[in-house]
Amino acid sequence: MELAEIMRHLPHRYPFLLVDRVLELVPGEHVVALKNVTINEPFFPGHFPHHPIMPGVLIIEALAQAAGLLAFKSTKKESGVDSVIYFVGIDNARFKRPVLPGDQLRLEARILRHTRGIWKFEARALVDGQTACEAELMCTLRDLKTEDR
Repeated sequence: MELAEIMRHLPHRYPFLLVDRVLELVPGEHVVALKNVTINEPFFPGHFPHHPIMPGVLIIEALAQAAGLLAFKSTKKESGVDSVIYFVGIDNARFKRPVLPGDQLRLEARILRHTRGIWKFEARALVDGQTACEAELMCTLRDLKTEDR
């Protein structure tokens, strides 16, 4: 899945779109995606100027976006002005190694369950085959037309 299709399924845009490509997606099962981490990322000048590393919260967000793609594709929905995916929880998050400029982050998410509109995923981010982060993520798809704003 190339960027244009990713953007049809996720509401995120630059600089907050953190999925560059999807290598594999099996609706109802799992997704494998990539995030190319470059020195031009807007967070590196401040995190940290003397030793740039990708913030852990953004690694989690990249995993959540990959999981969101899987949820949208599993329900055959596309993101739009009337729908959004909300991040509703993180469990058991662990960070195993830093993610540096020049790294390619492999984002993997597998559906653990989908009950009453809440999706739970097992997710991990890898660099060169080494786990950088792992967590259980929860999200929900919402129709904004019916939601109280």
